Amino acid sequence: MSGDTATKPHHLSYTPSRAARELGLKRGELDLAVHLGLIRTVPDEGGGGRRVPCSEIDRLRSGAGFPDSLQDRVKVVGTTEGAGVMDVSVGRFTRLARLGLVVPVKWYLNRYRAVVWLYLAEELEQFAADENNAPLLNDRRMPEALRGMLDAGVDLRARNWRGRHRGFLLRLADDPWESAGALAAFLDPVQIAEIVPDPYERSHLNRFRPGPPASGAPGSPAAHLAERIMTADDPDEIGLLRADLTAVLEAARQRRPAPRPTATRAPAHPVHIGSPRPQEPEPPRGLLSRLRRRNPRATAL
Repeated sequence: MSGDTATKPHHLSYTPSRAARELGLKRGELDLAVHLGLIRTVPDEGGGGRRVPCSEIDRLRSGAGFPDSLQDRVKVVGTTEGAGVMDVSVGRFTRLARLGLVVPVKWYLNRYRAVVWLYLAEELEQFAADENNAPLLNDRRMPEALRGMLDAGVDLRARNWRGRHRGFLLRLADDPWESAGALAAFLDPVQIAEIVPDPYERSHLNRFRPGPPASGAPGSPAAHLAERIMTADDPDEIGLLRADLTAVLEAARQRRPAPRPTATRAPAHPVHIGSPRPQEPEPPRGLLSRLRRRNPRATAL
């Protein structure tokens, strides 16, 4: 996705839903194409998200093999279909994915709240066509080093998905605060509090911190699982994120410091406790006389 910040009038751009129809894509397919950098978007001048320029629609439509060529590039498959694409068993495919040799591009939770990983069919085809990968696909046993990693419980699917999603969020960012928010999205609140101890600055950062792309109602088991997938859990990954966030925050502070509450101005003439109350001005003598004539008791007050 482009970091282009120029806005376009609505008659020169489409909403994502309209752009998907114009390109013969489902809405999820268009979102994925944007994530992959296949479709350029621009900010909505009215603050309603991002839009697809009409010129971008024209460019894609004029491409060779449209619309099939575009649809093929965003086709995703699960584990079973992915194994078929690579002509390997489901077990072999799962092991390749756990080792990080094939990288998921999306995920969702099924009705049993199990994570279903999705892969780009185009990438799987390319992996299978590479002769260097033939031993991984065809040999009866995997290399000993890889078997040792699997025996140790290595599973890089979530981490590799986070890496892809982080790249998308950073491409979307238009300024350092948005970049900082993209990095902070993959750290837990404790890590963020250590890096950003100032509460006002941390609150400002959280404005730009996106949540998981798929989750249930706040506090639900599905939401907790989505948050766990989104949050880095490997020490090396956490260390890199912390270092990157620290550097980007420094750039953000220099460009535009986080807002802080405005101090309340003291009154021009403060009233001190214990000081005599100011006397109220007496009414004009003529008015006082008229009031006494109307109410004779006023002379006793």
